[in-house]
Amino acid sequence: MGEIQDDFAREQVALADHDRIRAILSEVCALTGMGFAAVARVTDRRWIACQVVDRIEFGLKPGEELDLKTTICDEIRQSGQGVVIDHVAADPAWRTHHTPVMYGFESYAAMPIVLADGSFFGTLCAIDPHERTLSASDVVGTLTGFAQEIAAIITAQIASMAREPADQAT
Repeated sequence: MGEIQDDFAREQVALADHDRIRAILSEVCALTGMGFAAVARVTDRRWIACQVVDRIEFGLKPGEELDLKTTICDEIRQSGQGVVIDHVAADPAWRTHHTPVMYGFESYAAMPIVLADGSFFGTLCAIDPHERTLSASDVVGTLTGFAQEIAAIITAQIASMAREPADQAT
């Protein structure tokens, strides 16, 4: 990956640059059978990939962005609720939605990442071009737990980064 030019994007990628987050993304793929999982920073203007496991050659790397309005994550940012779709083509609520049509996925799961202070950071999201059984309560519960664990790691990373300038001044 080339160097990320945007300071904000670089900071977001640094927050998710953690071995446990990479392990969680691999676990998400193993649990769900999905080929792509990511931690995304989602603001009211931007969707930034912070950490990625890509086994389906979706092609997105940390620091790269999607147009926010083309994502379901923007809807999650607004509602605060996770979204799970087992089979887009068989789901009347999603089969004509612009996002799966644009990106070509048949299954989707995303859970909000809410930091310790209650602020919305982004999402733990996963996609696959094939249908997957995701809506089972144990899968949803595990994904929710992973999103909470990621939130705790990012909260700690933010606190650590806030301390660094003070530590360097002494």
